[in-house]
Amino acid sequence: MSKVVLGFSGGVDSSVSARLLLEQGYEVHGLYLDNAGPEAAEDARRAACQLGIPLDTAEVRAELEKTVCRPFAESYLRGETPNPCILCNPGLKFKRLLEAADSLGGAFIATGHYARAEGGRLYKGLPANDQSYMLCRLEREQLSRLILPLGGYEKKQVRAMAEQFGLAAARKPDSMEICFIPDQDYIGWLSRRSELPPPGDLLFHGEVIGQHEGIYRWTVGQRRPGLYEGRKLYVSRIDAAANTVELAYWEELFRTEVRARAFHWLVDVPREPIRAGVRVRHTKWEQPPCTVFPEQDGVRILCDEPVRAPAAGQSAVLYDGELVLGGGFIV
Repeated sequence: MSKVVLGFSGGVDSSVSARLLLEQGYEVHGLYLDNAGPEAAEDARRAACQLGIPLDTAEVRAELEKTVCRPFAESYLRGETPNPCILCNPGLKFKRLLEAADSLGGAFIATGHYARAEGGRLYKGLPANDQSYMLCRLEREQLSRLILPLGGYEKKQVRAMAEQFGLAAARKPDSMEICFIPDQDYIGWLSRRSELPPPGDLLFHGEVIGQHEGIYRWTVGQRRPGLYEGRKLYVSRIDAAANTVELAYWEELFRTEVRARAFHWLVDVPREPIRAGVRVRHTKWEQPPCTVFPEQDGVRILCDEPVRAPAAGQSAVLYDGELVLGGGFIV
């Protein structure tokens, strides 16, 4: 019987993942990464007890601060739009799972992500819940030992299975968007960490048309409230050095060229330009075909169809059909 270490929170996704792995004959050992306090840890313990699996708890607050929270805050204050899960997955969550598996003699690791891991490669999950975008920076060793039990399911199917299995997590709400900001008050969280930038100019086509209350309140693609000369305006660029937020019409947000730094390849690095599809945010908005030009540690992406408002700090993730090729940070 092969042992697998499962990232386990006690929520519906990890609970159903545990049950499916048990049914497939694995010896399942849960690992709870504790950054949410005693109540959440007790929920995970009760859920593991119901499933009959052992559960270890790892205190990760200090590691989360170094690996995720600090870079997230610094990125926001540079006028970027960071995605903390993309940092956390390889640098903390999967790193800890692999360490636990090695310590326990486990051959595999697992999580409740909605994507597919097959033959050491990463593939999309079903469109309704696909989370492959969030896993674009996994290390090759992490991916080679990864099992994703929910890759062939939609969330509604997983909830139905949880009900069928009689799991306490069946009606538990989905986890919060960002685990270390439980009230989702980004501004309050940032203000408790550092001095925030002052108000500055709102620019439209080079002219000052108003004041913003701080660049950290804005992200590229966001709509400015109200109308300007009868039309809606959207954020097209944030300049932290000048402390300005630049606005544009909707049709001016679209770009055919995107550059990404620190590109992390999940396949062999191509030596010549390749054809792929690209996603510039974790939504189902678009994934146009493109030509990708490798450049030192990054890539230049020329899209066949323009993508809407690629935001610095977000990830550009490349696909070959269902296969995830890798991802890098938009500049």
